[in-house]
Amino acid sequence: MMTLRSDSANLGILPCLALIVLGLASCGSPKPIKYYQVGFPTKSTVAEDAINTSLTIHAFESSPLYLDDKIVYGFDSPEMGTYEYQRWAEPPVAIMQSALVRGLRASGRFKAVYTMRADPSNRFIIGGYLYDFKEVDAANIVARLSYEVRMRDRKSGTTVWNHTYSYDEPVTEKTISAYVIAMGKNIDRSIQEVQAGLEEYFRAHPLQ
Repeated sequence: MMTLRSDSANLGILPCLALIVLGLASCGSPKPIKYYQVGFPTKSTVAEDAINTSLTIHAFESSPLYLDDKIVYGFDSPEMGTYEYQRWAEPPVAIMQSALVRGLRASGRFKAVYTMRADPSNRFIIGGYLYDFKEVDAANIVARLSYEVRMRDRKSGTTVWNHTYSYDEPVTEKTISAYVIAMGKNIDRSIQEVQAGLEEYFRAHPLQ
């Protein structure tokens, strides 16, 4: 009698255990990580009146936040955070290096533009410090980009040109995709400023 009661009780428990196991399995399913990238220009034709010099773009320095691939968000306050499942395809410091290389190269205004790894021996080395590369949720959502870029002349051993960029590009809607598009626009705007500044420097200081 006791055995029969025990079997009957087990039959009632087994479906419950199965449901618990299935529930735990579904809860343990990992959430997919989504990666985002910024588009860069591909044109690389050198203009006939291009400045006869080659530039080497060094990787930017920055805080640890921008050495990682997680997308950073913030507010109009000291508080910042990162999205766990939305990430850049590469860290922001690498994005800025690629943007400068491909943007300045696509302008056709310089003889050649390389990364530090590709050609570390050029006379003019361009680097910088990345201060902000984040989504800011304030009265309006913006893609905030700010950095300092500087050019060093190996021949003189000094910094001969520098420029500071800071701009908030409006984000059209509260989505990561809209933020990425806005940051891409902001990067393009900054590269145009850098290009114009470099051209102005070389016009004022013709190469000997």
